[in-house]
Amino acid sequence: MAEPSARHLSLPSGLLELCALLGASQDSLRGLEQIAQKRGVNGASSLVPEVLSVFVPPFTTKEDGQVVGASCTLSKGRRRSFRKKREKPRMESWKSHPGDSKGPDSEDVTIPGGVDLLALPQLCFPGGVCVASEPKEDYIHFLVLTDVCGNRTYGVVAQYYRPLHDEYCFYNGKSHWEPSMSSARRFVPFAVCVVSRFPYYNSLKDCLSCLLTHLKLCKDFEVDNHIKDFAARLSLIPSPPPGPLHLIFNMKPLQVVFPSRADPESPIIDLDLHLPLLCFRPEKVLQILTCILTEQRMVFFSSDWALLTLMAECFVAYVHPLQWQHTFVPILSGQMLDFVMAPTSFLMGCHLDHFEEVRKEADGLVLIDIDLGSVTCSKSSDEDVDIPDVPLLLAQAFIQRVQSLQLHPDLHLAHLSASTDLNEGRARRRAWQQALNCKIQHITLQLLVGIFREVKNHLNYEHRVFNSEEFLKTRAAGDQQFYKQVLDTYMFHSFLKARLNGRMDAFARMDLDTQSEEDRIDRMLISPRRPTVEKMASRKASPLNIAHRRMVVSMPNLQDISLPELPPRNSSLRIMDTSSCKSSSPVLKVTPKSTYTFKIPEIHFPLVSQCVQAYFTDLVTLLSKAMALLGPGDSLLLARYFYLRGLIHLMQGQLLNALLDFQSLYKTDIRIFPADLVKGMVDSMSASERAQAERTPELRRLITEVFDKQGEAPKVDDAVKNFELPKKHMQLNDFVKRVQESGIVKDTTIIHRLFDALTVGHEKQIDPETFRDFYTCWKETEAEAQEVSLPALLVDHLDRNECVYKLSSSVKTNRGVGKIAMTQKRLFLLPEGRPSYVEIATFRNIEEVKSTTVAFLLLKIPTLKIKTVAKKEVFEANLKSECDLWHLMVKEMWAGKKLADDHKV
Repeated sequence: MAEPSARHLSLPSGLLELCALLGASQDSLRGLEQIAQKRGVNGASSLVPEVLSVFVPPFTTKEDGQVVGASCTLSKGRRRSFRKKREKPRMESWKSHPGDSKGPDSEDVTIPGGVDLLALPQLCFPGGVCVASEPKEDYIHFLVLTDVCGNRTYGVVAQYYRPLHDEYCFYNGKSHWEPSMSSARRFVPFAVCVVSRFPYYNSLKDCLSCLLTHLKLCKDFEVDNHIKDFAARLSLIPSPPPGPLHLIFNMKPLQVVFPSRADPESPIIDLDLHLPLLCFRPEKVLQILTCILTEQRMVFFSSDWALLTLMAECFVAYVHPLQWQHTFVPILSGQMLDFVMAPTSFLMGCHLDHFEEVRKEADGLVLIDIDLGSVTCSKSSDEDVDIPDVPLLLAQAFIQRVQSLQLHPDLHLAHLSASTDLNEGRARRRAWQQALNCKIQHITLQLLVGIFREVKNHLNYEHRVFNSEEFLKTRAAGDQQFYKQVLDTYMFHSFLKARLNGRMDAFARMDLDTQSEEDRIDRMLISPRRPTVEKMASRKASPLNIAHRRMVVSMPNLQDISLPELPPRNSSLRIMDTSSCKSSSPVLKVTPKSTYTFKIPEIHFPLVSQCVQAYFTDLVTLLSKAMALLGPGDSLLLARYFYLRGLIHLMQGQLLNALLDFQSLYKTDIRIFPADLVKGMVDSMSASERAQAERTPELRRLITEVFDKQGEAPKVDDAVKNFELPKKHMQLNDFVKRVQESGIVKDTTIIHRLFDALTVGHEKQIDPETFRDFYTCWKETEAEAQEVSLPALLVDHLDRNECVYKLSSSVKTNRGVGKIAMTQKRLFLLPEGRPSYVEIATFRNIEEVKSTTVAFLLLKIPTLKIKTVAKKEVFEANLKSECDLWHLMVKEMWAGKKLADDHKV
């Protein structure tokens, strides 16, 4: 057992937070029978559901008076007390029901903060508790519970029917019902609800399915014990660490797999992601995704309660790593329908029976009928939904990719022989589902990357500024409405924070994997640089790319740019020609990453402390054996074993052994290292344990590093600002900040010189109009330089990383009429009327630069003269009003190259 100093250490939760039995109370069932006897009928058809029993870990036994497992070291955080008083069941079979105990009892249990026991019965019986004249099939549905802080827990509910008043007998090991002669048989539903911090929908469904096979064979007064044993098993199963290791547990008769999340930034995916693709056409899937991205008020409808949560969760998974941050209630009972009147964004679901009621009573809702695969508006079901379109080419690519998927397992598994083993057949289906989920996640992530890839080009990372107006102006005219709505959401704001904080999530990884080498280099810079001449030349003159050619980084509020119109679009996307995108969107070939499984040992009963300790010991032994079999290249899997073994040692109260495992994990894979948990362990150690740990050099170093990192962790700046031109006069400091935010220049010395130049003869402050004129002039100059059309011969001649920084107006030179262009390495002339170029000079080879005048009639025209080392002829250009500027720029670039060459020598 752990020492008292460690008793308040908060451990990562196991798979179970709470398990509850729900149904009609004993009093209501007794009243129902009395009514039936008086009236000679079956009585009322609907009853009020209640919580009958609650089972919350840690579990205790009266035999040894100790907390099971390492519950002395476990603190579940904020709880509220729930006392359930139970009456002693009577011998009459019709009066006994699930939830009765063996005697009068009063038990205090603490309920996890995210679970509201008052609302839970309505969610477990959203259609009410209805008495049936014959037994019905078991029914499973799913819940998402959210506390006041927005933290979610997940519930899986299994409903099953038991006879109300019939005798329950056993013959030859099998159960039989002997109907009472007094009246017709009636069956009453009960529900078992498992609540977990993790969305293990399929896995917990399998577990509950196994439990129901036992509940149907037991007597009423044995139900509580079976559910308690079931809950205890789940509470002792650790949650798998992020990575490729999944856990398997034998629930008898099923081998239940608990999958891990792919990485610490990814969600757990334990549901069939292709379900929406079976219910909705790809065009409708795009519409629903758009509703999520624009944070609409959405209500899902279905005649199947189970589909409501599964469908909502699939769509939320589709937009990962973006997160839905508003109200999320996938199931509303009949008493909760007023929730749809909320004025803020939400995602809810209710039974199809309420469709017309909701459509007529609430305005501005997007109504999504899962059964029909339709998307309509609550104002009028006959009108098209006012949902903006996803950008056309991205929509076409998405539809083509979805249509290439194989969504039916029977076609995929048709060539295989029939499995004679239940778990083998389930493993085949699970492998197929895993591969399909991987492809669907890849497709939806491709869509998101296509939509938001160029956002980073309009971010100023140093000052955390996003130039939304400039970004919008680079979008095609037909996509403007879509982006205007998306950019105004909390979801997108959080996405911007993640980009500015440099988070390496799924979006960032795919964006990086699909970037060119030049884009990869740009990503390493604080501010993206100008496009190189090679990149500019590679842009095709299509309507979409012409818009992108107007893009200038960090330049909002430019006067409106007229963009070419795209072909007419069908806003509903009902008819889509995908032929144009087939070449760029081949059939998707995504190979899921290899996964491994680890089998959890059996948990023996009765559930006393000795049995639990034996279970933990077996688990540590199996983990150690698995680690010994790994090769030197299996560090990824080794790290997961260290994580699990350290967690089990901690649950045993063996803090030093746990710390040794976490120290090995720290050296193997720091990405999944539980720093907060280790810090809590060290804080909870007694003086003797701390001294013993620090006698080991590696543990002493680990403790030092963990506490140093905790103290040095910088506070993340979550502010994101939209760039705006100033509206009042600026002093020097404010001017420096504004210029840096706009992306004009970063160097403060240059900005100070610019400030002095703009305030000559005036008070040392700059008015908004002057800044706006200067800013617009700079921006237009930048845009002109980036739009220059370079001949192919010049592109081949220039270095790959050269960028056009300045382009003159059309001027007369001694080598013809044309525009002078300047890169970071050279000057060249683009003659008018022919696709060629004239080399003027590289900065390294310049010998002299002069600004003079030439006489023309009665005028003196300013002229720039450039003499090079290799050429006898001096280049001369009549730059007129631009002469002084070009003279200064060429001298600066020449001096910089000369200084760099001298430094190299």
